[in-house]
Amino acid sequence: MKKDLSAPSVIPSRRAFLKGAGALTGSAALLATMNDGARAAGDPIPVGQAAPLTDFAAADGVEFKNGLEMACEEINALGGILGRPLEPHFEDTKQMGDATNVQAVTRLIDRHGVHAVINGYNIGSGAAIQDVIADSGIVYVHYDTTIGHNNLIKSDPKRYYGSFQGDPAEYWYGPGFLKFLQGLEERGEYKRGNDKMAVILSAGVYAANIANAIKEQAASYGWQISLFETVNVPISEWGPTLAKLREDPPAVIAITHFLPADLAQFMLQFMPNPTQSLVYMQYGPSIPAFREIAKEAANGVLYATLVGALQDEIGNDFEARYKKRFGENAGHNSGAQPYDGCHVWATAAALAGGSGEPGDDDQNRKVADRMRSMIWRGVTGTTRFDPEVQSAYTYPTQTKDPSLGMPHQFLQIQDYTKGAGLIAPPPYDTASFVMPPWIKV
Repeated sequence: MKKDLSAPSVIPSRRAFLKGAGALTGSAALLATMNDGARAAGDPIPVGQAAPLTDFAAADGVEFKNGLEMACEEINALGGILGRPLEPHFEDTKQMGDATNVQAVTRLIDRHGVHAVINGYNIGSGAAIQDVIADSGIVYVHYDTTIGHNNLIKSDPKRYYGSFQGDPAEYWYGPGFLKFLQGLEERGEYKRGNDKMAVILSAGVYAANIANAIKEQAASYGWQISLFETVNVPISEWGPTLAKLREDPPAVIAITHFLPADLAQFMLQFMPNPTQSLVYMQYGPSIPAFREIAKEAANGVLYATLVGALQDEIGNDFEARYKKRFGENAGHNSGAQPYDGCHVWATAAALAGGSGEPGDDDQNRKVADRMRSMIWRGVTGTTRFDPEVQSAYTYPTQTKDPSLGMPHQFLQIQDYTKGAGLIAPPPYDTASFVMPPWIKV
């Protein structure tokens, strides 16, 4: 697809959104402090979100809603998109799944005429909503973190021009984890006791894709997969799996299942007779419930995220504003996703001369072109889309330049009464790796 590099048809005023285009490489936090009274007052631009506001993922769904609302408020305070304020609308995806997700997005388009859908994640194939978006001719930004998105975009880039994944695909958790371990060893922070790695997964696509990525590349990093086991979830009794681990102790245990209560139970049952293994867990330890259940047993656990608020000046400022707005217990890491996604889309729309309503395919193609060419430094790091798959690049696995990729953050719980320390990658790290208390050096 040839990009339209012509100038926007509408030139923003000095007091309109972004004051020209100077904030393209600026931070969302900076934008929030630039209000000089230029509040938007034109016709509202409807923006939609389909999120799990009820049922088992509601804790994240509410934060996705908060993140989009906060982004709209701050952008409107700056003048909106060329003087037009953003007006958010929400539909509940409940238990998620393709059918429910598609119904929610369809309601946003049919009832509210949204110009864009800015989601967090929805469990499903990661490739169903895109057809609704393509048929309507609007723009879609989501954080499903799935390789299914990438494969779909590559299959027909002209049809799916308006669908963007704001973070890297879950596949990158696999090679990123192996590269992280390699870094620990090269810096002398960790020495493996043997070459064995156990991988434990659940049956879902997300957990399986990450586990398979680790399995496929482990040998190239000198690891032997000694156990590759799928567990049925939810799971509260880890005895059979722990028996296998204790019979043939690995140097590393990687669990790609992600429910926090299940993972907390693993640690509670692991600690009375631990193996001399690093323990890495997917996503669950980032949720406060994990630490609340596991307590001291959580100390030493490693986990990672491909997208989350950084613990730097920009991320900390966002966290403070977010918690002031939504409460001290609000989950700013989840809210950061649609927050950044909305800023990326709104910036691109301003540069393109405005957003397009459903059916305005020509204008939204211009917006999508701007998104593909942008580099946005937000609270989650750098968003830069791989033009072939319209998914964010990851640093340091895909690119070695931190200004050109979203950081694959590795964190360690070192005191369960506090938040985890960000131990990699540099230059974003704010803490150092410590040997887990159950490993005897």
